[in-house]
Amino acid sequence: MSLSQSARRACRRSLFLALASAASLVSGAAFAADSIDPRLQLAMQRDLGISAKQLPQYLKTQSLSLRQGASAKRALGSNFAGSWIERKADGSFGFVVATSGTGKAARSLGGVEVRSVRHSLGQLENAFAALESQVRSRVAGVSKPLGGVHSWRIDPVTNSVVVSLAPGATEDGVDFVALSGADAGAVRFETDEGTPQLLANVIGGDQYLWEVTEGYYPCSVGFSVTKGETKGFVTAGHCGQVGRVVLTGDVEALVPLGTFTAVNHPGTDMAWVTVNPEHTLLGQVKDYADGLLSVKGSVEAPVGAALCRSGRTTGYKCGTIRAKNVSVRVGFDRYTGMTETNVCTGRGDSGGAWLTADGQAQGVTSTGLVPFGADDNCVVAESTRKTWFQPLNPILSKYGLTLLTQ
Repeated sequence: MSLSQSARRACRRSLFLALASAASLVSGAAFAADSIDPRLQLAMQRDLGISAKQLPQYLKTQSLSLRQGASAKRALGSNFAGSWIERKADGSFGFVVATSGTGKAARSLGGVEVRSVRHSLGQLENAFAALESQVRSRVAGVSKPLGGVHSWRIDPVTNSVVVSLAPGATEDGVDFVALSGADAGAVRFETDEGTPQLLANVIGGDQYLWEVTEGYYPCSVGFSVTKGETKGFVTAGHCGQVGRVVLTGDVEALVPLGTFTAVNHPGTDMAWVTVNPEHTLLGQVKDYADGLLSVKGSVEAPVGAALCRSGRTTGYKCGTIRAKNVSVRVGFDRYTGMTETNVCTGRGDSGGAWLTADGQAQGVTSTGLVPFGADDNCVVAESTRKTWFQPLNPILSKYGLTLLTQ
């Protein structure tokens, strides 16, 4: 289950993926670098190690990926093996399309690098589906425990299904794959630092509290939403229970903010809170630098795009999307459909907002790999840091909500 030489080269070249999800998704045209909020530019430079001079080039690459990605998938058909944005050795950015065939049908697409790999996306999806099926068919008290198996995902960059494990849990991973019947040649193992932990501890990213036996449980607001005339906000499902009152303000002077109206977790990690009529909703996200960022829509960003998250514990942090449709084990629970990132986060950030450079809302913070004894994963190296969020659009669809934009 080791990487091929070409896959290893691809992994090295893609250690730093693309940086900004910054194209006009309505018109399809790229927008100027100076149209990005300067505070967001500074946050991206701080967390991603980029320069202002690189901005126009990766914006151009991002726009190209949105135009050519679907075309490449149609052209390659069953040989399509995924696409991503990656940083090259010279610091520039490029859009890569992988194929399990010759790739001839896609080589005429302008600005696209076509790379040949072993497995098609369909083959990787079949291996992923086998792992999912094995988990769904497990019987409590009868099936062998998954032990140190943390998560599994499709990774087009390495052309594999990646199974993430606790240190020393290789045997658990081997058993997991073997029992599933998945193609072992399509699977790669990686070792995590820490274990997935729920980060529980009305502007996006702001704090709210709900009462539990031992006191108050803090989480973060996702995005303001409406359902008809009803006001509310979305957040993580593990942050509350239906009917629980949500509070805002200091513990010494708490004010009722609303009530958990719907909660779905585990499996997914979504919830929405009905906000009391006297409160005002804003279609903005807190940047924890005395500023607010406008929410423009909820167009889903691709793998490799940059985005930032806002939360009450670690503030405003940025990074990139590593993978989508990731399945993650948290204790005895399993979460599916998660998006994996390298963004730093901590306990209490749960439910907080994720936003791209052009103001597209992406999701709410769910869980992250946190070192034992730590309250956040900000001390973990970016290359091994993992934080997952629940995508936003499935929340809006499930509950029939409308995102409030600015």
